[in-house]
Amino acid sequence: MNLRSVLLAGLMLAVAPFSASAADLPDLGGKQVTVVTENAYPPLQFVDPKTGKPVGWEYDAMNEIAKRLNFKVEYLNTSWDAMIQAVSDNQYQIGMTGITINDERKQKVDFSEPYMRSEQFMLVRSDEKRFADPKSFAELKDALVGAQPGTTNFYVAVYNVLDGNEQNPRIKLFETFGATIQALKTGDVDLVLTDSTAGKGYVDASGGALKLIGGPLGAEDFGFIFPKGSDIVAPVNAAIAGLKADGTFDALNKKWFLDYKLGQ
Repeated sequence: MNLRSVLLAGLMLAVAPFSASAADLPDLGGKQVTVVTENAYPPLQFVDPKTGKPVGWEYDAMNEIAKRLNFKVEYLNTSWDAMIQAVSDNQYQIGMTGITINDERKQKVDFSEPYMRSEQFMLVRSDEKRFADPKSFAELKDALVGAQPGTTNFYVAVYNVLDGNEQNPRIKLFETFGATIQALKTGDVDLVLTDSTAGKGYVDASGGALKLIGGPLGAEDFGFIFPKGSDIVAPVNAAIAGLKADGTFDALNKKWFLDYKLGQ
């Protein structure tokens, strides 16, 4: 199975059929809902280099959810490191940026049901020949990995690739995921760990400069986040179920992961 098929197959794990008809969905009465994102994970959400407009899988999905539930979306932007706390503090009503569902984050925010499952891969420069998997990378003592602190990618680098030491000097920390990609391109780091969705987007946009190597390092489920106790969670979950059941998510997967070519 080729890499594109592997990535799409991983996504399909999260879109098993549910039963939810449009008639079952609540009506939110046209209320305005603030949705915050980072615009840093193509093809989930990013700024299209041709149009300068924010687009992506998550935008399409959220717009369809808003349509079915009858609410108006106001999109806002913040950095990854501020997002979960800002949503927890009720600054925004929904957060979306390929956020992995885990127990630690559930202490601060409520999650929707998973809308996507993605596997993590090793992203490297296309001319990389020194290592091909986590073991050979770990053995290459001068090789560096770039990561954002507090992210799944950081912890996978620490515990699945290196030695479990979160202060390991081989991990260079960056404020944004985009900065880790730039550091990889310029040779300041040698590896970035990324979910398959963002990784494929950056490979497609790199003009042959980047590639994904090795097998998947693990699967993670993505969910939208909400302030604790939000009354929007249940309606959004009902809409997600409907989007899975009627093939809308399948169509979005095809549009963004198979058909779309970043920058073309």
